Amino acid sequence: MYAAKFQGAQNPAESQIMPAFLRPRTISEALSALTDAPGLRIVAGGTDVYPSLGAAVGRVPLMDITGIDSLRGVSLTESGLRIGALASWTDVQRTALPPAFAALQQAGREVGSPQIQNAGTVAGNICNASPAADGTVALLALDAVVELAGPGGTRQMPLAGFVTGVRKIALAPGEFVVAVHVPVPAGRSAFLKLGARRYLVISIAMVAALVERGADGRIARASVAVGACSPVAQRLPLLEARLTGLGRADLAGALRPEDFAALAPIGDVRAEAAYRVAAVPVLVRRCLERCLED
Repeated sequence: MYAAKFQGAQNPAESQIMPAFLRPRTISEALSALTDAPGLRIVAGGTDVYPSLGAAVGRVPLMDITGIDSLRGVSLTESGLRIGALASWTDVQRTALPPAFAALQQAGREVGSPQIQNAGTVAGNICNASPAADGTVALLALDAVVELAGPGGTRQMPLAGFVTGVRKIALAPGEFVVAVHVPVPAGRSAFLKLGARRYLVISIAMVAALVERGADGRIARASVAVGACSPVAQRLPLLEARLTGLGRADLAGALRPEDFAALAPIGDVRAEAAYRVAAVPVLVRRCLERCLED
C-alpha cells in the first residue's frame, strides 16, 4: 500500500500537523488515496503544480503518481497512439511517429525549455488547463481522447469536452487521468506558435491543423484548432467544412471573418486583442500550407 510521508517532521506530534505526501504504486492505490483524501493534489512532472502552489507548497497534501509504472510510455498501434499519464514531452518527441502526428511533436518542442520537456508530462499540460497550453491545441486538432480512472472504473471522453474553462477540467470526484489516446489519422499535421520571441515564451496565439489530401492533391478532410485566443482552445468547424476540395493556391481567399467568430481573444501583457484577431488567420493559412507541402 502507499506510504504517507511527512517531510520535515521531527517527532510524531509534529508529523500530525504536516501535510501528507503519498506515493502509490498502483492505480488502485491512487484511487483509494483520492477516496480517503479528496483534496490531494496530483504530481507527475510537477512543472505546473509546484509553481502554482508557490509558498503554499508545504501546506498542501500531494500525491506523487510517478511510482505507477503502468502510466508510463508512448506506444503506437494500429488502433492509435497511447500516451501514458507519465509520458513526458521528450518521450513523445523521441517516438517515431508518422507525419500525421507532426503537430504534436512540434508543439512539444515549444513547451518551455528542454529541461521542462524532460520532466513535464503531456497529461499534465492538459490538466493544467491553461488557455495557452501548447499541447492541448495540437491534441484537439488530432481528435484526442482522455482516459480517466475513477471509483466506478475507467471511462474516456473527448479532449474537447474535458477542458471546460481556464484551469477547469471535467474530472469527477476521485478520478485522475491515466492516458491520452489519439486515433491514427491520415495526412499531415502542423503546429505554429506566435510569441514575442522564438523560444521559452507563452504564446500570443497558436494554431494546429491536420489535412488529409485526396488523389487529386486537394483537401479531402481538415481539422483546425486555435489556442490562446479564448478561454479554451477551439476547433473551427465552419472553416474545416469549407476547406474540403480546396488546393494550396486557394487558401489565401478561403478564410473569412465568420470562421473566427467563436474566438474571444483578450488583451494582456503579451498582445492586444486586436493583434490576436489579425494574427490568427495568418497563422491558420500558414499552418494549412505546411500541411499541404509536398
